[in-house]
Amino acid sequence: MKTYLGEFEELVLLAIACLGDEAYGVSIQQELQIQCDRNISIGALHSTITRLEEKKFLSSWTGGATAERGGRSKRYYALTQSGRKALVETKNLRDQLWAQAKIKLSPR
Repeated sequence: MKTYLGEFEELVLLAIACLGDEAYGVSIQQELQIQCDRNISIGALHSTITRLEEKKFLSSWTGGATAERGGRSKRYYALTQSGRKALVETKNLRDQLWAQAKIKLSPR
């Protein structure tokens, strides 16, 4: 069965893939804001991350506490094999649709 990702789910997974070992809430939020040039609320991000974890597309772990965060620790995220597969399927579907499009869009 194919998995369909929403646009924001896809962007979150891609941002996590870009960040590698440094993928935690604020870094993901900042990466998305830079790459997408739009404001991302931390609440919307955390809701999406929770949904992606429930779908088994992400795994998470808690890092060590740091003084800069007042002794709190960061929650880090990584793609699971299912998450990688979902991204590949989504990319393949988009590539197929772009190749079959009756109109060709070009940047201006």
